[in-house]
Amino acid sequence: MYRIYRAAAIGLALATSGFVTANASVPLPVVQQASGIPTLAPVLKKITPAVVGISIKSRAPDGNAPQRKPRDAKPAAVDQQVRAAGSGVVIDASQGLILTNNHVIDRADEITVQLADGRELAAKLVGGDPDTDVAVIKVPAENLTAIPIGNSDQIEVGDFVLAIGNPFLIGQTVTSGIVSGLNRTNVGLQQYENFIQTDAAIYPGNSGGALVNLRGDLIGINTAFVGATNSNPGMGFAIPINMARVVTDRIVETGDVRRGKLGITFEDPTPAVLREFKFAAAPTTPIITKVDPGSPADLAGLKAGDVVTDLAGTPVRDTSHLRSRLGLLWLGDSAELTVVRNGKQAVIRATIVEPQRGKAK
Repeated sequence: MYRIYRAAAIGLALATSGFVTANASVPLPVVQQASGIPTLAPVLKKITPAVVGISIKSRAPDGNAPQRKPRDAKPAAVDQQVRAAGSGVVIDASQGLILTNNHVIDRADEITVQLADGRELAAKLVGGDPDTDVAVIKVPAENLTAIPIGNSDQIEVGDFVLAIGNPFLIGQTVTSGIVSGLNRTNVGLQQYENFIQTDAAIYPGNSGGALVNLRGDLIGINTAFVGATNSNPGMGFAIPINMARVVTDRIVETGDVRRGKLGITFEDPTPAVLREFKFAAAPTTPIITKVDPGSPADLAGLKAGDVVTDLAGTPVRDTSHLRSRLGLLWLGDSAELTVVRNGKQAVIRATIVEPQRGKAK
């Protein structure tokens, strides 16, 4: 049985101004130095100033000392603090905005950012979302460097990537590898998953760091690694930047992430579901199995037995993919679903609303 490790060490086109967009015309930065040896150093010199180390101080849960220690250990003070470390990426130099993982800064009393040039800056939390593990912090915007933002929808298995972060509190580190897989949805780390899988090593402390392509464009936020042993680095997972950007925009705009209710239950087309709804031909995408009475889905006309093929014009693969896509819709947003009912296609729009207390979302 493999283990899942968070990579924190214990011790969309963006409308927001200031974000740096990627320039697809930039050639790959594998160049020949005077020695004739290929190197990625030139591109790293441009983007590593945008990758920061993050250290936090947080009080032990409920203000109590940590778990019991051996009898001969010194008693812990009630205000003893837990220290942790991770990484982050400057995404807006003009506003001092840094993107990281929510689990890096969760329950932090103090957040300190270490820049590549040696400066240490006190940071404040803008907001975080545990369900996608995305958080945004802010530092004074002075002489910062932002990383170019890429498009994670355009990456392919086999693309070369670099993982940059601050592992083991030893300083900024770069590892390399390829994209090993895409759209990983059953890793079991958070509620909404759509991970990039990579064999670029992601060590403890790399959480929140940058996964970049060979142009230096940010394509993912490093989050965790699975199955690591003494002889095997395991599998690394990163949140696609397109997914992170949707959450980031919401956090920057409102300081909060509030998801609402659509009112549907859906399942993959298993034999049992196909028998229940008596499909003549088996569909390949999720089937709505229940519509809550009086819900936005009910009022919009969705029905049990509808096959969901697209959300907002993008094809749906399976239930995990659909769940993650719906998880990026906020209160007041319109969910535009393309469904097939009795062999006919229809586009149905429903507005996401606040769930009633005690009711399922």
